[in-house]
Amino acid sequence: MEQACVLLVDDESDLRHSLAQGLELTGHRVVATGAPEEALQHVNRGFYGVLVTDIRMPGFDGFEVMRRAMEIDPALPVVLITGHGDVPLAVEAMRAGAYDFMEKPFSVGHLASVAERAIEKRRLVLENRILREDLADRSGLESRLVGRSPSMERLRQMVLALAPTDADVLILGETGSGKDVVARALHDEGPRKGKAFVALNCGALPAEIIESELFGHEKGAFTGASGQRIGKLEYAHGGTVFLDEIESMPLELQVKLLRVIETRSIERLGSNKSIDLDVRFIAASKEDLEKAGQEGRFRLDLFYRLNVVTVPIPPLRDRLEDVPLLFQHLAIEARARYRREIPDMSPAYLARLASRPWPGNVRELRNVADRFVLGLESGSLPDGLSPAHGLGGDLTQDSLSDQVAAYERALIATALTRNEGSIKATYEGLGLSRKALYEKMRKYGLGREDA
Repeated sequence: MEQACVLLVDDESDLRHSLAQGLELTGHRVVATGAPEEALQHVNRGFYGVLVTDIRMPGFDGFEVMRRAMEIDPALPVVLITGHGDVPLAVEAMRAGAYDFMEKPFSVGHLASVAERAIEKRRLVLENRILREDLADRSGLESRLVGRSPSMERLRQMVLALAPTDADVLILGETGSGKDVVARALHDEGPRKGKAFVALNCGALPAEIIESELFGHEKGAFTGASGQRIGKLEYAHGGTVFLDEIESMPLELQVKLLRVIETRSIERLGSNKSIDLDVRFIAASKEDLEKAGQEGRFRLDLFYRLNVVTVPIPPLRDRLEDVPLLFQHLAIEARARYRREIPDMSPAYLARLASRPWPGNVRELRNVADRFVLGLESGSLPDGLSPAHGLGGDLTQDSLSDQVAAYERALIATALTRNEGSIKATYEGLGLSRKALYEKMRKYGLGREDA
């Protein structure tokens, strides 16, 4: 971003030149003019700076300058210079959106301080706009399912292939891996995008009300049913129902859900009338449902009905090469939410992040990104990360080549672990030749035992 500018408008040439010279001595770049029309030519939505204008001027006054400038960009900071008798007008201008006002006489130092604060505010506004535009410019799936690893490429391909269909889907993945994100992507990338997306956490709904939540009820269906209520399934007509943690659904309700999926119809509690449904079902589980069925904790017939198409989500530890890119993406999102600066990310810090096993998956990484943007992560190791995870020493003082080498060592060590020491699977997964992998392992002191 170019150097900020103080756009100074005042018809008194002596005062204008004095203020401009004083501001330049404090390090500010100044564009000074006595013509409001000329000043407004510099104003646009990308203008990086602050507008400082006198109120009393011939032609049109400072209020009109402010009004026209804020028509171009309502977020532009405007500082009004006022005479003694103009203070009530300045207060009115503050209510209209002025950043600040200064009553004559004032020191150049005071004006420089006000301008500096206004410029800082402007910088945050512009940078947040750029970040929001950057996120918006990314393609839908790449901004949701972030990563360049083969497993994420396959996941995006599966979502693109399944989204246009009405096929019911079972999503399998560990806690925090992003099952809800994949479900929402399947909905948003398909023809049901404009319809309802109803998400239900089967593990969070009390067993005594989950049936009413799903199917709805008629007046008098049970004690306390004072009126008719439409259930979540009926509300989702034309859209998608996402059943998260479906392994937690009571067995007796699983029977009724199986019938709904097969017949695409429901009956409200207390009613004998069948209501047709046009919905797509997406279920998600962190458990092996077939194993749960064999153990009697989940109905196998429901599992087989849901298991037409299964979408597995890789845990973050199996795609550590995605961590640096994903962390930066999450930091950008956190910055937009908190309107805060993103601290400098050293290659060493990203390398350390990429060497952690991340048992909490993307959710855990998102928490670290939030703390990083809030200034609570100083670039030190996240909790639980030690040199034993593949990086030793204080890399923050190392050269770029040393930091890149540490990152490469961590990726190779992680790949060896993921492939249980298999050399062939490791060099194929990393896109290396067998010889190149052996040379790098020898260079970094790695052996199969590191798996």
